Amino acid sequence: MNVTSSAPTRKPRQCGPLPFLIRRDGVWLYRGSPIKRKPMVCLFASALSRAEDGTYWLRTPMEEGTIEVEDVPFVAVELEWKGCGQNQILCFRTNIDQVVTAGPDHPITAQWDVPLDACDSAPPPYLTVRQGEGQLPLLARISRPVWYELAALVEPGCCGGRPCLGVWSSGEFFPLALSPRGCRDADEGC
Repeated sequence: MNVTSSAPTRKPRQCGPLPFLIRRDGVWLYRGSPIKRKPMVCLFASALSRAEDGTYWLRTPMEEGTIEVEDVPFVAVELEWKGCGQNQILCFRTNIDQVVTAGPDHPITAQWDVPLDACDSAPPPYLTVRQGEGQLPLLARISRPVWYELAALVEPGCCGGRPCLGVWSSGEFFPLALSPRGCRDADEGC
């Protein structure tokens, strides 16, 4: 005999915009003041989701509302790696102490295929922390010190028929920048 619960499912109360802001540096603000207790930030981060339209939501079983995020909700603040080449594994720690291993389910994305002027700097790469409700994942911006560590690990490769420099993790190649002119190693595989 299959017994099913006849208790009605309660929908969370819609609160509209909540007075939270996640700054670009990963600091969470409530009513303009930083939340200083890290366990509280981690709790809120675990209830964070991203809707298909790109809005960020704090959702609990009882209430839900939208919050403002300046860039992305998380920052990758530490990198550990082992191996090299296609066997390399890159593990990132976020500002909420979540460890994420880059790979097919957690790709590194970068705006790698645009030429940069001498005065411009490359936009930072991002790491998928977890999936959102639709096609838009929750991301961590890779901090500048970690970005420098990644830059030290780059290898020539090819993406979309264009020579590039990138990193390997969990058997996946992630392009980070166009190859400089004259890089024969990268041109060979394209």
